[in-house]
Amino acid sequence: MRDLFLFAGTISHDHNFIYIFHLCLVALIIVFLARMSTKSMHLVPRGFQNLMETYLGFVITMGKETLGSEELSRKYLPLVATIGLVVFFSNMIGIIPGFESPTASLNLTLTLALCVFVYYHYEGIKANGFFKYFGHFAGPSKYLAPLMFPIEIISHISRVISLSFRLFGNIKGDDLFLLVMLTLAPWIIPIVPYTLLFLMGALQTFIFMTLTHVYLASAVIIDEH
Repeated sequence: MRDLFLFAGTISHDHNFIYIFHLCLVALIIVFLARMSTKSMHLVPRGFQNLMETYLGFVITMGKETLGSEELSRKYLPLVATIGLVVFFSNMIGIIPGFESPTASLNLTLTLALCVFVYYHYEGIKANGFFKYFGHFAGPSKYLAPLMFPIEIISHISRVISLSFRLFGNIKGDDLFLLVMLTLAPWIIPIVPYTLLFLMGALQTFIFMTLTHVYLASAVIIDEH
């Protein structure tokens, strides 16, 4: 029944095809936006350039507040800004009847979470050294190290589950909610539900980006004590 509202479902009912179709569509939207933003650069930005510069400025401000410096915020800007665009448009495309959110699949949310997980550990080791980075997993006291180290490992692994399942669960629930609304009232545009779905999608994007900054900060900024 779900395929009844999906344009991709008229081509193939295979779930993997539908997922890849919408993910490629999101990628094309992002590439188009990036192309239009840089096609004709102006000293005083306007149009798509102004939109993109506003977004990037917002991401830099977010990172500066979390990481403590604009230098670090700009360093991780490509990662966080790209994740933000992918998550946002993946969330939003599901609001349009006939399309499905790629973030309503664990394939994407788990992949993004694993990318963040691997990258912030890499940056932590690069910034602090292998032994110092993993040494802070042991806690402030060597007597507590046998207890603290396993707890820290479990805590970091749980971040992957938290990032992926939070986004997946919320967007999947939003898609099912929209499906029910369209089934009950297919010819009436439910303005209030659409507004709620938009706000929820934007909120989930903000949370994912914020947590990415937080995890990066916890990896590269280790208290000397």
